[in-house]
Amino acid sequence: MSSDTRYVLGVDGGATGCRVAIARVDGTPVARAEGAEANVASDFDKALRHLTDAIGRAADQAGLDAATLAATPAWLGLAGAIDADTCARVEAALPFGSVRVSDDRPTGMTGALDGRDGCLVATGTGSFLGRQAGDERFFVGGWGLQVSDQASGAWLARNMLRAVVDHHDNMGPDSELLRGIVAEFGSVAEAVFFSLRATPTEFARYAPRIIAAASDGDAVARRLMQEGADWVAEGLRAMGAADGEAVCLIGGIGPYYADYLPNALTRNLLEPRGTSMDGAVLLARELAAG
Repeated sequence: MSSDTRYVLGVDGGATGCRVAIARVDGTPVARAEGAEANVASDFDKALRHLTDAIGRAADQAGLDAATLAATPAWLGLAGAIDADTCARVEAALPFGSVRVSDDRPTGMTGALDGRDGCLVATGTGSFLGRQAGDERFFVGGWGLQVSDQASGAWLARNMLRAVVDHHDNMGPDSELLRGIVAEFGSVAEAVFFSLRATPTEFARYAPRIIAAASDGDAVARRLMQEGADWVAEGLRAMGAADGEAVCLIGGIGPYYADYLPNALTRNLLEPRGTSMDGAVLLARELAAG
């Protein structure tokens, strides 16, 4: 760490907005700012403008001049930063001498676990799994609904509509959940039309209904939840999770999988200790120290 480094900066950026936090190297908060969407895969130039604006406002709030900001180690966890070239482009465009850009999985896991060892199951609209083991970090999933995001709210709802079609084709069972969905759409065809145009967020709005139906004993809903939990268990094992290892379930869906996971994986459940924003600051502090 250079002798004039006094601050660190963390960024949590996604499809709905970005957040910037500046702290002293000991973790004491100094300033925070929020900005507009910052998904670097969806619109790189727009995301960069929003990031630069929010970083500038946080720096002004903290009273950091250009030289001090340049000496401030920064970690940015950004949606869409899934390849080395994109991360390098963002890093090159920012005013920091020491900067690391990653996707939002490391920041989410580090924040939830507060930098400690353990596993993270992050299932909301999308999903990913993570495991921290000493200096190593492992991840599964998080590649978007088209090819990934198993066990997420969007994935549950899409599979629910698949079950609607299967029953219609005499390939699967009926249930109260499925009858209610068809009645709401008016027909199986309308449910299919919805599936063709729906965004992950629009799919995920049906996830609470699936969770509630499963709790009430609906067989199809329980099967969907079990399939999601089975993928979570398989992913945790693939990352090397051992029986009794700390597991943190976060997101709008995550905690509901506790009843469907093997007891060996829920023996040591942890409440989340922080947010992705906290994780970005903690990783920036590690960058400053190392």
